[in-house]
Amino acid sequence: MNFKLITLALTFLMIPLISIAQMQENSGWAAWFNSYRVSDKVGIHFDGQLRTSDDFESIKNVLIRPGVTWFFDDTKNATAGYALIRTYQKLDGISDADLTEHRIWQQFIYHQKVSRASLTHRFRLEQRFIGQLSEDIFSQRLRYFLRAQIPLKNTDNAPFSRGAFVALQNEVFLHLQNRDKLNGYLFDQNRAYVAAGYRFSPAVDLEAGYLNQGSKGRHRSVINNAVQLAVYTRF
Repeated sequence: MNFKLITLALTFLMIPLISIAQMQENSGWAAWFNSYRVSDKVGIHFDGQLRTSDDFESIKNVLIRPGVTWFFDDTKNATAGYALIRTYQKLDGISDADLTEHRIWQQFIYHQKVSRASLTHRFRLEQRFIGQLSEDIFSQRLRYFLRAQIPLKNTDNAPFSRGAFVALQNEVFLHLQNRDKLNGYLFDQNRAYVAAGYRFSPAVDLEAGYLNQGSKGRHRSVINNAVQLAVYTRF
């Protein structure tokens, strides 16, 4: 087994860095990820997401994340953008407990092939302006994301343009600044994900899967079991 496959296996097998989860949640996530290539070098990124509260009772989070991408070549690109995250919550004795977070973010993506799998490495840095009921918080966070998309049919080294696939991915979140005002730890959360999907054309993918989100809190840790439906478009 070569080094790339060892790294891939270790990443996907990594469990959230939480000794014992004190709380379990179940939710649903819906997402649309779109990239539009304006020219050979410039593109526009957009993703929008809806996430439910525990046991699918209501919408908990709405996320809107646009950005501008620079393509170095077909395997490497960088994006900078803005994100708006709205959190809806109900707290006893508080008439308006909803929270808003603004983010500025930068990322670098590297694509590679390992056998039949297409791998995506993503390094993302976020400057977070986190709205709180009392004092707002500024923090920076680093995220590393690794995704493997594996066609079920051998394409004989031709570009994967149509057919079924499976997807495996893992993402680690680390606090870089003001962690004492958040959970007090370097580790924020880990998201492991497995999905099945279908590529209708080189421009459209649809997939559904299970996401395990392990979050480290200051006083308690949470495992969120999320069912995710995602659409990917490329124009």
